[in-house]
Amino acid sequence: MSIDIKTVNVEPRRQTFAHVARRLGSDVPASRYEEGVYDVQATTHFHYRPIWGPEYWTFDEGRTAIRMQDWYLFKDPRQFYYGTYTIARANMHQTTERNFAFEEKRDMLANIDPAWRELIVRYLIPLLHYEWGANMNACSISDAGYGTAITSAAIFTAGDRLGIAQILSRIGIVLGSGNGELLDEAKTQWMEADAWQGVRKAVEDSLVLKDWFEALLAQFLVMDGLVYPLVYNHFDTQGQKHGAAALSMLCEFMVDWSAEHNRWVDAVVKVASKESDENQTQLSQWYRAWRDTMTEALTPLASMVLADGAESAIADVREQLDVRAGKLGLTV
Repeated sequence: MSIDIKTVNVEPRRQTFAHVARRLGSDVPASRYEEGVYDVQATTHFHYRPIWGPEYWTFDEGRTAIRMQDWYLFKDPRQFYYGTYTIARANMHQTTERNFAFEEKRDMLANIDPAWRELIVRYLIPLLHYEWGANMNACSISDAGYGTAITSAAIFTAGDRLGIAQILSRIGIVLGSGNGELLDEAKTQWMEADAWQGVRKAVEDSLVLKDWFEALLAQFLVMDGLVYPLVYNHFDTQGQKHGAAALSMLCEFMVDWSAEHNRWVDAVVKVASKESDENQTQLSQWYRAWRDTMTEALTPLASMVLADGAESAIADVREQLDVRAGKLGLTV
């Protein structure tokens, strides 16, 4: 007896959900990212205006001066939805764990010059409070922002900033031989040291911005665009001359994350700037104001760490940021 095995192709009645099909077309298969982001936010039939902001609806385009015909043009080049985001971060976390285990096994932080070890507590560990501010801004953007393409990426970023703060705290605990005394000292630096007060003020000013898009540009483009290359490039390079190469390894997450995160930030700012001349003008004004503020704020910190090399380091990170912003369509 012979048996013939045949295959039957079952054509789906539709390729994706109806709300996604209305945007992409009924015959176009949608990715998981598109199904998890496009047109998910509610736009009608709100119950009542929020009592804490009765001038706006729960989701309201008027919460920012930026205007868009389609808020879902802010497509994340990383294609992050919950699944891809958690997988990517889990892989990065595994690398971080291996780096900490490697350092602990060989006690590599013991090779750091005592004077530089003390300086680390003054310039690096206080950054966990900066990251907390960035976490709060990301949460605020996710709350007030318009369109799931923005709000979902913002809340992922909030989780990232909390994770980075935890890494910095962990470095402080390792440097402190397992106790939290250095974390208390770092908080004192953040609250009282002259070198930090400009940065602290900038962070606190950003927390009370009414326009969520200004907060996005201020935090993710300008402040991060100056802080990260200054700390994890210029300060780190100087630290390697003092036996702090192990610290570079423990901060690898921040360097890798920043490069990835900047792809999303650049895509958002570029799309918004390209939308209209009004958007471009507004974004450029915000950019220049926050760039000048943050450059001034970081100068005392750079002087504390780099001494005579501070001026050139500040000029370098500012120039890099201006080039980047110019490519995004901003007038710098």
